[in-house]
Amino acid sequence: MKNNKVIVIGGGASGILAAITAKRNQADVAIIERNSRIGKKILVTGNGRCNFTNSLTSVLDYNNPEFVSYGLSVFNPQRTMSFFNELGIVPKIENEGKTYPLSEQASSIIDVFLYELKRLNIEVITEAIAFKIIKKRNEFEVFLEDGRSFIADKVIIATGGKAMPKTGSDGSGYEIAKMLGHKIVPVFPALVKLKLDSPYLRHLEGIKMPAIVELIHNDQVIQKESGDVLFGNYGISGPTILQLSRKAMDLFNKNQKVYIKLILVSQISKKDVRERFNQSMNKPVDFSLIGLINKRYISAIIKEAKIDKQNTLVKDLTEKQLNKLINLLFDWRFLIKGSKSFHDAQVTAGGVSTTQIDPMTMESRIVKGLFFTGEVMDIDGRCGGYNLQWAWSSGYLAGESAAKENDND
Repeated sequence: MKNNKVIVIGGGASGILAAITAKRNQADVAIIERNSRIGKKILVTGNGRCNFTNSLTSVLDYNNPEFVSYGLSVFNPQRTMSFFNELGIVPKIENEGKTYPLSEQASSIIDVFLYELKRLNIEVITEAIAFKIIKKRNEFEVFLEDGRSFIADKVIIATGGKAMPKTGSDGSGYEIAKMLGHKIVPVFPALVKLKLDSPYLRHLEGIKMPAIVELIHNDQVIQKESGDVLFGNYGISGPTILQLSRKAMDLFNKNQKVYIKLILVSQISKKDVRERFNQSMNKPVDFSLIGLINKRYISAIIKEAKIDKQNTLVKDLTEKQLNKLINLLFDWRFLIKGSKSFHDAQVTAGGVSTTQIDPMTMESRIVKGLFFTGEVMDIDGRCGGYNLQWAWSSGYLAGESAAKENDND
Protein backbone atom coordinates (compact mmCIF):
# COMPACT_ATOMS: atom_id res chain seq x y z
CA MET A 1 0.00 0.00 0.00
CA LYS A 2 1.51 3.34 -1.03
CA ASN A 3 2.29 6.00 1.54
CA ASN A 4 0.02 9.01 1.80
CA LYS A 5 1.82 11.80 -0.13
CA VAL A 6 1.60 15.20 1.59
CA ILE A 7 2.94 18.44 0.12
CA VAL A 8 3.43 21.41 2.44
CA ILE A 9 3.52 24.77 0.68
CA GLY A 10 5.64 27.08 2.82
CA GLY A 11 8.67 26.30 4.94
CA GLY A 12 7.95 28.67 7.80
CA ALA A 13 7.11 27.82 11.41
CA SER A 14 3.73 26.16 10.88
CA GLY A 15 4.78 24.43 7.65
CA ILE A 16 7.86 22.83 9.20
CA LEU A 17 5.91 21.64 12.24
CA ALA A 18 3.19 20.25 9.97
CA ALA A 19 5.76 18.44 7.80
CA ILE A 20 7.52 16.84 10.80
CA THR A 21 4.20 15.77 12.32
CA ALA A 22 2.92 14.28 9.06
CA LYS A 23 6.16 12.36 8.53
CA ARG A 24 6.14 11.03 12.09
CA ASN A 25 2.65 9.75 11.27
CA GLN A 26 4.01 7.74 8.33
CA ALA A 27 3.17 10.12 5.47
CA ASP A 28 5.53 10.75 2.57
CA VAL A 29 6.23 14.50 2.91
CA ALA A 30 7.79 17.29 0.85
CA ILE A 31 8.06 21.02 1.62
CA ILE A 32 7.91 23.60 -1.18
CA GLU A 33 9.65 26.81 -0.08
CA ARG A 34 10.02 30.00 -2.14
CA ASN A 35 13.20 31.17 -0.37
CA SER A 36 16.66 29.65 -0.67
CA ARG A 37 16.27 28.30 2.87
CA ILE A 38 13.48 27.49 5.29
CA GLY A 39 12.46 29.41 8.41
CA LYS A 40 13.57 32.86 7.29
CA LYS A 41 10.89 34.64 9.35
CA ILE A 42 11.72 32.59 12.46
CA LEU A 43 15.22 34.09 12.43
CA VAL A 44 13.92 37.63 12.98
CA THR A 45 11.33 36.87 15.67
CA GLY A 46 11.93 38.14 19.19
CA ASN A 47 14.70 40.45 17.93
CA GLY A 48 16.66 37.42 16.78
CA ARG A 49 16.10 35.53 20.04
CA CYS A 50 12.88 33.77 18.90
CA ASN A 51 10.09 34.16 21.42
CA PHE A 52 8.80 30.72 20.38
CA THR A 53 5.84 30.44 22.76
CA ASN A 54 4.19 32.05 25.76
CA SER A 55 3.60 29.93 28.86
CA LEU A 56 0.54 32.04 29.77
CA THR A 57 -1.24 31.57 26.43
CA SER A 58 -5.05 31.56 26.54
CA VAL A 59 -7.70 31.57 23.81
CA LEU A 60 -8.45 35.20 24.71
CA ASP A 61 -5.06 36.22 23.30
CA TYR A 62 -6.44 35.66 19.76
CA ASN A 63 -8.98 37.39 17.52
CA ASN A 64 -11.07 34.22 17.17
CA PRO A 65 -10.99 32.44 20.56
CA GLU A 66 -13.50 29.70 19.73
CA PHE A 67 -11.62 28.58 16.63
CA VAL A 68 -8.19 28.31 18.33
CA SER A 69 -9.53 26.60 21.46
CA TYR A 70 -9.13 22.99 20.34
CA GLY A 71 -5.70 23.45 18.75
CA LEU A 72 -4.33 25.22 21.82
CA SER A 73 -5.65 22.48 24.09
CA VAL A 74 -4.10 19.67 22.03
CA PHE A 75 -0.73 21.31 21.35
CA ASN A 76 -0.40 23.80 24.21
CA PRO A 77 2.67 25.79 25.33
CA GLN A 78 3.81 22.99 27.65
CA ARG A 79 3.66 20.50 24.79
CA THR A 80 5.47 23.01 22.56
CA MET A 81 8.29 23.32 25.09
CA SER A 82 8.45 19.54 25.42
CA PHE A 83 8.53 19.12 21.62
CA PHE A 84 11.43 21.56 21.25
CA ASN A 85 13.20 20.18 24.32
CA GLU A 86 13.29 16.78 22.62
CA LEU A 87 14.89 18.44 19.59
CA GLY A 88 17.50 20.07 21.82
CA ILE A 89 16.02 23.48 22.69
CA VAL A 90 16.08 24.25 26.42
CA PRO A 91 13.26 26.75 27.14
CA LYS A 92 13.87 29.94 29.10
CA ILE A 93 10.71 31.59 30.46
CA GLU A 94 10.94 35.34 31.07
CA ASN A 95 8.54 38.13 32.09
CA GLU A 96 4.88 37.76 31.12
CA GLY A 97 5.42 34.14 30.04
CA LYS A 98 7.63 34.95 27.04
CA THR A 99 9.68 31.85 26.25
CA TYR A 100 13.02 31.77 24.39
CA PRO A 101 15.71 29.19 23.68
CA LEU A 102 18.30 29.18 26.46
CA SER A 103 20.86 29.85 23.72
CA GLU A 104 19.16 33.23 23.08
CA GLN A 105 19.44 32.50 19.35
CA ALA A 106 16.59 32.08 16.88
CA SER A 107 19.07 30.20 14.69
CA SER A 108 18.97 27.37 17.27
CA ILE A 109 15.34 26.68 16.30
CA ILE A 110 16.29 26.52 12.61
CA ASP A 111 19.29 24.28 13.34
CA VAL A 112 17.25 21.66 15.21
CA PHE A 113 14.53 21.80 12.56
CA LEU A 114 17.05 21.20 9.76
CA TYR A 115 18.49 18.26 11.67
CA GLU A 116 15.04 16.72 12.22
CA LEU A 117 13.96 17.24 8.60
CA LYS A 118 17.13 15.49 7.45
CA ARG A 119 16.74 12.70 10.02
CA LEU A 120 13.18 12.06 8.86
CA ASN A 121 14.21 12.28 5.20
CA ILE A 122 11.70 15.03 4.43
CA GLU A 123 12.35 16.52 1.00
CA VAL A 124 12.74 20.31 1.01
CA ILE A 125 12.39 21.96 -2.40
CA THR A 126 13.71 25.54 -2.14
CA GLU A 127 13.46 28.50 -4.51
CA ALA A 128 10.15 27.05 -5.65
CA ILE A 129 7.05 29.26 -5.91
CA ALA A 130 3.67 27.50 -5.96
CA PHE A 131 0.96 29.56 -7.62
CA LYS A 132 -1.88 27.15 -8.42
CA ILE A 133 -3.43 23.93 -7.12
CA ILE A 134 -5.88 21.76 -9.02
CA LYS A 135 -7.76 18.84 -7.50
CA LYS A 136 -8.55 15.90 -9.78
CA ARG A 137 -10.59 13.16 -8.18
CA ASN A 138 -8.63 12.22 -5.03
CA GLU A 139 -5.34 13.85 -6.03
CA PHE A 140 -3.92 17.35 -6.08
CA GLU A 141 -1.55 18.82 -8.63
CA VAL A 142 0.60 21.69 -7.35
CA PHE A 143 1.97 23.97 -10.09
CA LEU A 144 5.19 25.99 -9.69
CA GLU A 145 6.09 29.21 -11.50
CA ASP A 146 9.13 27.52 -13.10
CA GLY A 147 6.89 25.03 -14.92
CA ARG A 148 7.29 22.06 -12.60
CA SER A 149 4.32 20.37 -10.96
CA PHE A 150 3.89 17.81 -8.17
CA ILE A 151 1.17 15.30 -7.38
CA ALA A 152 -0.05 14.78 -3.81
CA ASP A 153 -2.84 13.10 -1.88
CA LYS A 154 -3.03 16.01 0.58
CA VAL A 155 -1.83 19.62 0.49
CA ILE A 156 -1.11 21.89 3.45
CA ILE A 157 -1.07 25.62 2.69
CA ALA A 158 1.37 27.21 5.14
CA THR A 159 2.32 30.29 3.15
CA GLY A 160 1.90 32.84 5.93
CA GLY A 161 0.34 36.28 5.50
CA LYS A 162 1.74 39.53 4.12
CA ALA A 163 3.71 40.80 7.13
CA MET A 164 7.49 41.08 6.68
CA PRO A 165 7.43 40.52 2.89
CA LYS A 166 11.24 40.48 2.82
CA THR A 167 11.00 37.04 4.45
CA GLY A 168 8.87 35.76 1.58
CA SER A 169 5.38 36.46 2.93
CA ASP A 170 3.61 38.01 -0.05
CA GLY A 171 0.02 36.82 0.39
CA SER A 172 0.27 34.23 -2.40
CA GLY A 173 -1.58 31.69 -0.27
CA TYR A 174 -4.70 33.87 -0.35
CA GLU A 175 -4.81 33.71 -4.14
CA ILE A 176 -4.40 29.93 -4.15
CA ALA A 177 -7.16 29.60 -1.53
CA LYS A 178 -9.45 31.92 -3.52
CA MET A 179 -8.95 29.86 -6.69
CA LEU A 180 -10.15 26.85 -4.70
CA GLY A 181 -13.33 28.65 -3.61
CA HIS A 182 -12.36 30.05 -0.22
CA LYS A 183 -13.42 33.39 1.22
CA ILE A 184 -10.62 35.77 2.28
CA VAL A 185 -11.37 38.10 5.20
CA PRO A 186 -9.76 41.47 4.24
CA VAL A 187 -6.16 41.61 5.45
CA PHE A 188 -4.33 44.47 7.16
CA PRO A 189 -1.09 44.92 9.15
CA ALA A 190 -1.29 43.99 12.86
CA LEU A 191 1.23 44.34 15.70
CA VAL A 192 2.33 47.47 13.88
CA LYS A 193 3.37 51.08 14.53
CA LEU A 194 0.50 53.58 14.41
CA LYS A 195 0.38 56.87 12.52
CA LEU A 196 -1.06 59.80 14.44
CA ASP A 197 -2.67 63.07 13.43
CA SER A 198 -0.79 65.55 15.61
CA PRO A 199 1.16 68.79 15.08
CA TYR A 200 3.52 67.85 17.92
CA LEU A 201 5.27 64.79 16.46
CA ARG A 202 8.41 66.76 15.60
CA HIS A 203 8.67 67.83 19.27
CA LEU A 204 7.97 64.33 20.55
CA GLU A 205 10.11 62.32 18.11
CA GLY A 206 12.60 60.08 19.92
CA ILE A 207 10.90 60.10 23.34
CA LYS A 208 10.86 56.61 24.85
CA MET A 209 9.09 56.40 28.18
CA PRO A 210 6.81 54.04 30.09
CA ALA A 211 3.19 55.14 30.11
CA ILE A 212 -0.32 53.80 30.50
CA VAL A 213 -2.02 53.76 27.11
CA GLU A 214 -5.71 53.33 26.34
CA LEU A 215 -7.49 52.81 23.04
CA ILE A 216 -10.56 55.04 22.86
CA HIS A 217 -13.57 54.54 20.59
CA ASN A 218 -16.88 56.39 21.07
CA ASP A 219 -15.37 57.81 24.26
CA GLN A 220 -15.08 54.29 25.69
CA VAL A 221 -11.87 52.49 26.68
CA ILE A 222 -11.73 49.33 24.57
CA GLN A 223 -8.20 48.20 25.47
CA LYS A 224 -5.62 49.25 28.04
CA GLU A 225 -1.88 48.51 28.11
CA SER A 226 1.11 49.75 30.05
CA GLY A 227 4.79 49.85 29.18
CA ASP A 228 7.18 51.70 26.91
CA VAL A 229 5.94 54.00 24.17
CA LEU A 230 8.20 55.49 21.52
CA PHE A 231 7.32 58.53 19.45
CA GLY A 232 8.46 58.91 15.85
CA ASN A 233 7.92 61.55 13.19
CA TYR A 234 5.02 59.43 11.86
CA GLY A 235 3.33 58.62 15.16
CA ILE A 236 3.89 56.13 17.95
CA SER A 237 5.25 52.62 18.59
CA GLY A 238 6.52 50.41 21.39
CA PRO A 239 5.22 47.13 22.86
CA THR A 240 2.07 48.75 24.26
CA ILE A 241 1.16 50.26 20.91
CA LEU A 242 1.72 46.98 19.05
CA GLN A 243 -0.74 45.30 21.41
CA LEU A 244 -3.35 47.99 20.73
CA SER A 245 -2.78 48.19 16.99
CA ARG A 246 -4.94 45.23 15.94
CA LYS A 247 -8.15 46.61 17.41
CA ALA A 248 -7.19 50.14 16.41
CA MET A 249 -6.71 49.30 12.74
CA ASP A 250 -9.77 47.06 12.59
CA LEU A 251 -11.90 50.06 13.63
CA PHE A 252 -9.94 52.53 11.51
CA ASN A 253 -10.49 50.36 8.43
CA LYS A 254 -14.22 50.54 9.14
CA ASN A 255 -14.00 54.36 8.97
CA GLN A 256 -14.31 54.73 12.73
CA LYS A 257 -12.53 57.47 14.71
CA VAL A 258 -10.09 55.89 17.16
CA TYR A 259 -7.78 57.61 19.61
CA ILE A 260 -4.64 56.75 21.54
CA LYS A 261 -4.93 58.10 25.08
CA LEU A 262 -1.70 58.63 27.01
CA ILE A 263 -1.75 58.73 30.79
CA LEU A 264 1.55 60.42 31.63
CA VAL A 265 0.92 60.75 35.36
CA SER A 266 -0.44 57.73 37.22
CA GLN A 267 1.39 57.62 40.55
CA ILE A 268 -0.27 60.70 42.02
CA SER A 269 -3.81 62.10 41.77
CA LYS A 270 -5.16 65.16 39.98
CA LYS A 271 -5.67 66.72 43.40
CA ASP A 272 -1.96 66.26 44.17
CA VAL A 273 -0.99 67.81 40.83
CA ARG A 274 -3.30 70.78 41.48
CA GLU A 275 -1.67 71.27 44.87
CA ARG A 276 1.75 71.16 43.20
CA PHE A 277 0.72 74.01 40.88
CA ASN A 278 -0.73 75.96 43.83
CA GLN A 279 2.71 75.84 45.41
CA SER A 280 4.38 76.98 42.16
CA MET A 281 2.34 80.10 41.42
CA ASN A 282 5.42 82.28 40.87
CA LYS A 283 7.24 79.77 38.66
CA PRO A 284 7.03 79.57 34.86
CA VAL A 285 4.61 76.86 33.75
CA ASP A 286 7.27 74.91 31.83
CA PHE A 287 9.52 74.81 34.91
CA SER A 288 6.63 73.71 37.13
CA LEU A 289 6.30 70.53 35.03
CA ILE A 290 9.94 69.51 35.48
CA GLY A 291 10.21 66.41 37.64
CA LEU A 292 6.62 65.49 36.89
CA ILE A 293 6.88 64.39 33.25
CA ASN A 294 9.65 63.81 30.72
CA LYS A 295 11.15 67.19 29.80
CA ARG A 296 10.63 66.44 26.10
CA TYR A 297 6.83 66.35 26.61
CA ILE A 298 6.64 69.80 28.17
CA SER A 299 6.68 72.04 25.10
CA ALA A 300 3.99 70.02 23.28
CA ILE A 301 1.67 69.61 26.23
CA ILE A 302 1.78 73.35 27.00
CA LYS A 303 0.84 74.14 23.39
CA GLU A 304 -1.95 71.53 23.51
CA ALA A 305 -3.32 73.35 26.61
CA LYS A 306 -3.55 76.53 24.46
CA ILE A 307 -0.91 78.33 26.51
CA ASP A 308 0.97 80.65 24.15
CA LYS A 309 4.22 81.11 26.06
CA GLN A 310 6.21 78.34 27.72
CA ASN A 311 7.44 80.70 30.44
CA THR A 312 4.04 82.08 31.40
CA LEU A 313 3.87 82.17 35.20
CA VAL A 314 1.46 79.69 36.74
CA LYS A 315 -0.39 82.53 38.50
CA ASP A 316 -1.08 84.15 35.11
CA LEU A 317 -2.83 81.10 33.68
CA THR A 318 -6.61 81.22 33.37
CA GLU A 319 -8.54 78.60 35.31
CA LYS A 320 -9.49 77.03 31.98
CA GLN A 321 -5.85 76.78 30.88
CA LEU A 322 -4.72 75.27 34.18
CA ASN A 323 -7.55 72.73 34.20
CA LYS A 324 -6.78 71.80 30.60
CA LEU A 325 -3.08 71.36 31.40
CA ILE A 326 -3.78 69.15 34.42
CA ASN A 327 -6.34 67.05 32.50
CA LEU A 328 -3.85 66.48 29.68
CA LEU A 329 -1.41 64.89 32.11
CA PHE A 330 -4.04 62.22 32.78
CA ASP A 331 -5.77 62.14 29.38
CA TRP A 332 -3.82 63.23 26.30
CA ARG A 333 -5.47 61.98 23.12
CA PHE A 334 -4.09 61.50 19.63
CA LEU A 335 -6.26 60.67 16.61
CA ILE A 336 -5.08 57.55 14.76
CA LYS A 337 -4.75 58.13 11.01
CA GLY A 338 -3.42 54.75 9.92
CA SER A 339 -0.48 52.43 10.46
CA LYS A 340 2.87 51.55 8.97
CA SER A 341 2.84 49.02 6.13
CA PHE A 342 3.20 45.22 6.11
CA HIS A 343 6.98 45.80 5.93
CA ASP A 344 6.82 47.01 9.54
CA ALA A 345 4.10 44.67 10.79
CA GLN A 346 4.82 41.54 12.82
CA VAL A 347 1.66 39.70 11.75
CA THR A 348 -1.25 39.87 9.33
CA ALA A 349 -4.84 40.27 10.46
CA GLY A 350 -7.44 38.67 8.20
CA GLY A 351 -6.94 35.75 5.84
CA VAL A 352 -8.76 32.55 4.88
CA SER A 353 -12.11 32.59 6.68
CA THR A 354 -12.18 30.22 9.64
CA THR A 355 -15.83 29.44 8.90
CA GLN A 356 -14.52 27.32 6.01
CA ILE A 357 -11.94 25.41 8.10
CA ASP A 358 -12.49 22.55 10.58
CA PRO A 359 -10.90 23.77 13.88
CA MET A 360 -10.14 20.18 14.96
CA THR A 361 -8.17 19.20 11.85
CA MET A 362 -7.37 22.45 9.97
CA GLU A 363 -8.94 20.81 6.90
CA SER A 364 -10.91 22.90 4.44
CA ARG A 365 -14.65 22.38 4.67
CA ILE A 366 -14.80 23.10 0.93
CA VAL A 367 -11.95 21.02 -0.52
CA LYS A 368 -11.36 17.64 1.11
CA GLY A 369 -7.67 16.91 1.64
CA LEU A 370 -6.65 20.59 1.71
CA PHE A 371 -5.38 22.04 4.98
CA PHE A 372 -4.37 25.48 6.29
CA THR A 373 -1.93 26.46 9.03
CA GLY A 374 -0.71 29.57 10.82
CA GLU A 375 -1.03 33.10 9.54
CA VAL A 376 -2.69 32.35 6.19
CA MET A 377 -5.91 31.90 8.19
CA ASP A 378 -7.89 34.71 9.78
CA ILE A 379 -6.15 34.14 13.11
CA ASP A 380 -3.76 36.53 14.81
CA GLY A 381 -2.61 36.86 18.39
CA ARG A 382 -1.05 39.35 20.76
CA CYS A 383 2.63 40.20 20.73
CA GLY A 384 4.77 37.95 22.92
CA GLY A 385 5.03 34.45 21.45
CA TYR A 386 1.32 33.88 20.84
CA ASN A 387 1.49 33.86 17.04
CA LEU A 388 4.27 31.29 16.95
CA GLN A 389 2.31 29.17 19.42
CA TRP A 390 -0.61 29.19 16.99
CA ALA A 391 1.79 28.23 14.18
CA TRP A 392 2.88 25.14 16.15
CA SER A 393 -0.67 24.22 17.27
CA SER A 394 -2.23 24.56 13.84
CA GLY A 395 0.75 22.92 12.15
CA TYR A 396 0.48 19.92 14.45
CA LEU A 397 -3.25 19.44 13.79
CA ALA A 398 -2.83 19.82 10.02
CA GLY A 399 0.16 17.47 9.88
CA GLU A 400 -1.50 14.78 11.96
CA SER A 401 -4.79 15.02 10.03
CA ALA A 402 -3.17 15.13 6.58
CA ALA A 403 -1.18 11.97 7.35
CA LYS A 404 -4.34 9.91 7.72
CA GLU A 405 -5.19 7.65 4.80
CA ASN A 406 -7.50 8.95 2.09
CA ASP A 407 -11.17 8.15 2.25
CA ASN A 408 -12.88 7.93 -1.08
CA ASP A 409 -14.78 11.13 -1.92
